[in-house]
Amino acid sequence: MKKRKNFLVFGKPYIGEEEISEVVDTLRSGWWGTGPKVERFENKFREYIGSQFVDAVSSATAGLHLALKVLGVGPGDEVITTPMTFCSTVNVIIHCGAKPVFVDIDIDDWNIDPREVEKKITKRTKVILPVHLHGRPCKMNEILSLASEHELYVVGDAAHAIEAEYQGSKVGNLGDIAVFSFYVTKNLATGEGGMVTTNNPLWARKIKIMSLHGLSRDAYKRYSAKVFKHYRVLVPGFKYNMTDIQASIGIHQLARIEENSKIRKKYWQMYNNALKDFPELVLPKSEAEGTYHARHLYAILLRLERLEITRDKFINKLIEMNIGSGVHFYPVHLHPFYKESFGFKRGDFPNAEFVGERTVSLPLGANLTDKDINDVIEAVRGIIKKNRK
Repeated sequence: MKKRKNFLVFGKPYIGEEEISEVVDTLRSGWWGTGPKVERFENKFREYIGSQFVDAVSSATAGLHLALKVLGVGPGDEVITTPMTFCSTVNVIIHCGAKPVFVDIDIDDWNIDPREVEKKITKRTKVILPVHLHGRPCKMNEILSLASEHELYVVGDAAHAIEAEYQGSKVGNLGDIAVFSFYVTKNLATGEGGMVTTNNPLWARKIKIMSLHGLSRDAYKRYSAKVFKHYRVLVPGFKYNMTDIQASIGIHQLARIEENSKIRKKYWQMYNNALKDFPELVLPKSEAEGTYHARHLYAILLRLERLEITRDKFINKLIEMNIGSGVHFYPVHLHPFYKESFGFKRGDFPNAEFVGERTVSLPLGANLTDKDINDVIEAVRGIIKKNRK
């Protein structure tokens, strides 16, 4: 087991000369805020997802907050979601004054379990917020059916799932509203940034207005118009708009996303082939019929009962080999704030807790090389062999 010479950064973005040139062009243009590059990026993204309306925002967190706001989520409401997610999914519910209601995951695919969702629906439930974890589509037919039966909204947290498809549709074209992330580690990265998609024109207009202070006309339209027009504040909005600098990167990231997806798929299969014979590991489940996994994260599950080390020690041993990794995720309900605020405790969501204690995300990205992946494979195999019971 040989240590790498250079540290392999987990989640390093793949940036080409096209992005760099576009950013330079934007800097020289003098238009750095929300302008023509954002509009161009939005149009391309709309075509890719297939939704009628999109709005580029400063982050997926901002997009989720806007989505809940336009649906009228507020004090007294409940939003059902999964504890196996990043804290932002839950924080936006709290920022709206509503109550997050967790349901456990399906231990088979680690996504929110529709059977558990049904048990938690009350008269106060307003939204179901599924998270397409690691890029794997949730069981949307069952979730949408429940939402229809109980007259609920569905907001999809598609932060991991730009390329994901379910029954012939991109996940961004399912439910009422979907939200994507372009954070630096994502399959499409703009450093920070996100996109909201919907097929409802009223919500789309409200999101657009609320994303920039509640102004009746965004900055680009105000200052590029040939005839001066005053803006008016229609609602007390937010500062959630995307900039042209971010969009300059996104335009070319999107153009390469399918090509990059093939690379990610290749490396995914390399991991599967090399690690499948290790009983100490549970590998990601294969794609369900009629779905396409975005392969944002390749997460293995450690069978701790077969190992002499914990998950965290496993990660530290990878670091000793100059290999970065991640945990996606430590269940939200076990973080101090949510335990203290809502009375959650260990044992409330056993499947999420089981996965959360054992999961490790390995490096996966179009910027990596075959050697990088083989270095990770060698390290994982070596650590398992030295620490198996």
